[in-house]
Amino acid sequence: MEHPILFTSLLLEKAGLPVTHGAVAENFIEYFTAPYMTYTWVVMAFLFFTAKLTMGSIELIPGNGQNFWEIVVGGFHDFCSENMGQKLTEQFFPLIATFGLFIMVANLVGLIPGFMSPTASLNTTLALALIVWILHHYIGIREHGWRYYKHFIGPIWWLIPLMLPIELISNFARIVSLSVRLFGNIMAKETLLAILFMLAGSWFAPLPIMLLGVLVSFVQAMVFVLLTIVYFSQAKEHAH
Repeated sequence: MEHPILFTSLLLEKAGLPVTHGAVAENFIEYFTAPYMTYTWVVMAFLFFTAKLTMGSIELIPGNGQNFWEIVVGGFHDFCSENMGQKLTEQFFPLIATFGLFIMVANLVGLIPGFMSPTASLNTTLALALIVWILHHYIGIREHGWRYYKHFIGPIWWLIPLMLPIELISNFARIVSLSVRLFGNIMAKETLLAILFMLAGSWFAPLPIMLLGVLVSFVQAMVFVLLTIVYFSQAKEHAH
């Protein structure tokens, strides 16, 4: 959902670049300058420069910024280790932590007037979901080899005609579960805030929804991370 005025769109128009205002872009440049793309870069730049400014180099005696990141990253690492094991954590923690931080900031940035959440676009959430979905199959094949097919056929051979379609549908539904849930919740937040800002024209009327939006932003980021951990763990487990 786009706000009536988007900060990056104004900058792009001043620079003479095309800006996509409709649902469909007409050329590659318009795809590249679509709001969900430009605000993805904004979120990435924010995370990069925030980490550089608050931490800089690793010190033996940490300052406030380093203490903050040690608490966040250390707590996140412990959470992953407890839920999917040390081996998977060491291999995929950087990816999962990056997704978690990106989604959280991307969800929150839409609360600023003139900004939008990249996760309010299905393109963004679907891309994240597909990465997780492909990787969890990679983990399964790597851990079990050709025996990975047993995850889809059930415990008894004569149940295969029933279990195989159910398991396949359930597995493909994970893409929908990861992408549409995140997109739908953030899209609803963006839409409601845009309507309230246009109707009320002040901060106080949308304030309760903004507070709820903060809670939704954190919860949806945590749900995405938790489901990613669950899918990775299930792919590693032996089929029953």
